[in-house]
Amino acid sequence: MDLSLWAKLDGTVVNVATVLAGSLLGLLLKNRLPERMQLAIVQGVGLVTLFIGFTMASAMQKAAAGAVSGVVLGLLSLVLGGLLGEYLGLEERLEAMGDLLKRSVGGAGGFTEGFVAASLLFCIGPMTLIGSINNGLLGDPNLLFVKATLDGLSALALSASFGVGVTFSALVVLLYQGGLSLLAASAASVLPDPAGDPRVLLVTGVGGLMIIGLGINLLKLSRIRVASFLPSIFIAPLFWLLAKVLS
Repeated sequence: MDLSLWAKLDGTVVNVATVLAGSLLGLLLKNRLPERMQLAIVQGVGLVTLFIGFTMASAMQKAAAGAVSGVVLGLLSLVLGGLLGEYLGLEERLEAMGDLLKRSVGGAGGFTEGFVAASLLFCIGPMTLIGSINNGLLGDPNLLFVKATLDGLSALALSASFGVGVTFSALVVLLYQGGLSLLAASAASVLPDPAGDPRVLLVTGVGGLMIIGLGINLLKLSRIRVASFLPSIFIAPLFWLLAKVLS
């Protein structure tokens, strides 16, 4: 199937547009909402984020490789990915990127926190992965359109509380999600059924655990260094293949 560039990226373009629109609307409402209402918005997003994370994490139960359960593979991926992320200083690098943008535009308050939280929330999850694959492989943007709606609402809520930093997460969505779609377009023979592929399910489950961590951060229950676990998403399918070979 020979798809045009627009057919591969239309879902991402719409997603970027909704993040920008939601962020700008949130900024307009920022000074008109009392602090307690802003807190309620963030807590609402945090609670839904936890629900999405737990739902995603359950996908690991369907990602067994031979005798090795998907939960064990997810645990190994998360631990090794976390160690690698800490070694590479990913959390600090992502925060430094946010701080650089903050200085460039004169941002204040929760600029970096909003940029990091929004970037992770919009880029980790089954909709991002499977939606990007469907968009790139089949030219089907429907899942990304659903994600775009959710991201726009979340961007409104986050920018009303954290400010303009959330707006710059649209750049991360464009680069990361668009890159996945273009990569998927060149890998049609590798994942014929992305929604049911155990490697995708394992990545979805690991991503779900990270989303839970993000929800905990939004609710300020603790401080989990979510960005440090990003390598886990790429390590997970390698662990699955290794377990499959050895089983």
